[in-house]
Amino acid sequence: MNLATVNQIAKAVLYEGYMLYPYRPSSVKNQQRWNFGVLRPQSYSEAQNGTEAWTMQTECLVEADSKCDQKFDSKPDHKPDAEPDSKFDSTPNATPTLEVRVRFLQLVARSIGQLTKPVIELRPNETPDFRPVDKLTIDGRVYRPWQEAVEREVILPLSNLDALVDAPLSQSFLFPASRELEYLKDAHGLITAVIIRDQSELRGMIETRCDRVAAGLFKVSVRIRNRTPFADAHHANREDALLNSLVSTHTVLGVHDGKFVSLFAPPDHLANLVAECKNVGAWPVLVGEEGQYDTLLSSPIILYDYPRIAPESAGDLFDGTEIDEILSLRIMTLTDEEKREMSQSDERARQMLERTESMPVEQFMKLHGVLRGLRPVDSSSTQEETQ
Repeated sequence: MNLATVNQIAKAVLYEGYMLYPYRPSSVKNQQRWNFGVLRPQSYSEAQNGTEAWTMQTECLVEADSKCDQKFDSKPDHKPDAEPDSKFDSTPNATPTLEVRVRFLQLVARSIGQLTKPVIELRPNETPDFRPVDKLTIDGRVYRPWQEAVEREVILPLSNLDALVDAPLSQSFLFPASRELEYLKDAHGLITAVIIRDQSELRGMIETRCDRVAAGLFKVSVRIRNRTPFADAHHANREDALLNSLVSTHTVLGVHDGKFVSLFAPPDHLANLVAECKNVGAWPVLVGEEGQYDTLLSSPIILYDYPRIAPESAGDLFDGTEIDEILSLRIMTLTDEEKREMSQSDERARQMLERTESMPVEQFMKLHGVLRGLRPVDSSSTQEETQ
C-alpha cells in the first residue's frame, strides 16, 4: 500500500470544508458546518426519510497476479539447433490479500464557561461552578465555542479474498463518550474560565465481502454503517446529529498478490463488470505512481486516478474548490481583528495563518500560472473532427 502518497490525498479529503474563508467562527459560512462523506446515526437518517446518509459502500474489482510458466516438450528426433516447442500458461500465482482502512473525523463540541468565582487553584477532581458564555476575553485573547475535530482510523485485519468469499468479515468499532476540562488563568494567575470539550459516543460497523466473478477476478465490497444510538431522533436537530456522525468518511484499500482494476478507465474486457460495481457515497480511484495498482482510495468527493497534491501548495486551505493563490491573497487582506479571531478560533486555522503570512515571495509566485498535463494536439484527428 502506498501510504505516503495516499496520506497526502486523504488528508486533503479529511479536511475538505473543515473551515471556510474567512476562517472565523463568527462568519455565516462557518456557523453551520458542512462536509462531504457525513454518515449520521441510522435512527436519525430514518427519521429524515433517508435524506441523510448513514451508510457508505465501496465496490471494486481485484485481479489476482499471474505467472507465466514456460514448458518445453523434448522429442527423440529433436535437432540440437532447433527451438524447443513451448507454451505459456497464465495461471493465478496466489490469492490476493486485502487490507482495509476506514478513516473519518469525529467532531468535538467545544464550549466556554466563566467561573462564578475565580480561584487560585483547584483540588484534585474538583469542578468549580461556571456558566456557559458565547464569548469570553481574557487578557486580550478571545475564546468562542467551536467544533473541533479528532482524526479516527479503523484498521481491519488482512483478509485473503478466497476466505472472504466463503465468510464475509464484519468488524464493529467504538469510540466512547468523554469530557475534557481545560482551565484558563488570567494575568494575575487566577483561574477564571474553562474550556469544555465534549465528545459523544460513536459506534459503527464495517462489513467486507467478496465474490468471485471469474477465474482470478474478484469483486470486493466494503460497507460502513453508523450504528450510534441516538435518542429522540425525530426531534433532534442537524447539529446534534452531527456530533454523533462520521465526518469526511473515506476508505483506503490495499492489495497484495493482486491489482485493482481502474473504475475510471477500465480495460475494455472488464468494462461491463466495472459498470455493475455499486458505489454509494464513494468514488474509488487508484493512488500512487501511474501504473501502480495496489492502492485504492474510495473518496466521498469525485477524484480521478492517481490524484496529486500540487507541489507548489504550501499546506491545506480546507477548500479544494478554490485556488491556493486566491485564498492566500484573501487571507493577507484580512484586518488585524479578523486575523486575531482566526488565530484564536482553531489551532489548524492559526497554523494556516502563520504559514501564509510567513510565505516567501518566491513560494507565493510559484502558486501563479502553473500548467500541467498538456498533451500535443494531433492535427490529423483535429481536422477530422472539424470536418
